[in-house]
Amino acid sequence: MSRLYGLDTLRGLTLVSMIAYHACWDLVWMFGMDWDWYRGQGAFFWQQSICWTFILLSGYCWSLGRRHLRRGLTVFAAGALVSAVTLIAMPENAVRFGVLTLLGSASLLLIPLERILRRVPARLGLVGSFFLFGLLRNVSDGFLGLGGKVWISLPEAWYCNAVSAYLGFPPPGFFSTDYFPLLPWLLLFLTGYFLWRLRPEDAAPGPRVPVLTAMGRHSLLLYLLHQPILYACLSLLFSQS
Repeated sequence: MSRLYGLDTLRGLTLVSMIAYHACWDLVWMFGMDWDWYRGQGAFFWQQSICWTFILLSGYCWSLGRRHLRRGLTVFAAGALVSAVTLIAMPENAVRFGVLTLLGSASLLLIPLERILRRVPARLGLVGSFFLFGLLRNVSDGFLGLGGKVWISLPEAWYCNAVSAYLGFPPPGFFSTDYFPLLPWLLLFLTGYFLWRLRPEDAAPGPRVPVLTAMGRHSLLLYLLHQPILYACLSLLFSQS
């Protein structure tokens, strides 16, 4: 199959949005900029649009890959590196079970699950995965329900340790600046997987936008490098002001 450049371009565009979002995060939370909007719903929706796009794209593109084990382990290791560096360098803003850990885990879990999932009709899988994602959206807050409404309260005993936090049940006092547990986010990844199954067989490769497409092809490296570069640039800027 020829490379679908449109996917790289969309990933690159999302990377630009993420870099802008994190630049704003650094300005507000690390350099003390007073910006009320960034602490509100507008910035939350911005952040969610970035995360949703990355997770859906990763699920969508899973079937395009051939080395799922190596890719999954690489992304998971990158997530572990981010966690280790932030725990050492800035423990008050540490990343525990961030988006890279999720994407690596989801890629690995899909290796054994795909034998079962391929038997599920694509439309049923798409609707079912997205419905369950919505139902479990607030599982880390202790309940099941749609639209923030409590349908079922979950047992407090489930929220007990680091393993439960990885699954989606964080214990009291748990904190992470980038928290994407398996539940509910694995289900959004599966939504992307089933969305791929519904693609037209003659789908066009999509547009190539030189810089964005290249960024999309090297998204993991750019994800790992962008924050240190941003912080260094902002530190230099503020030291001269």
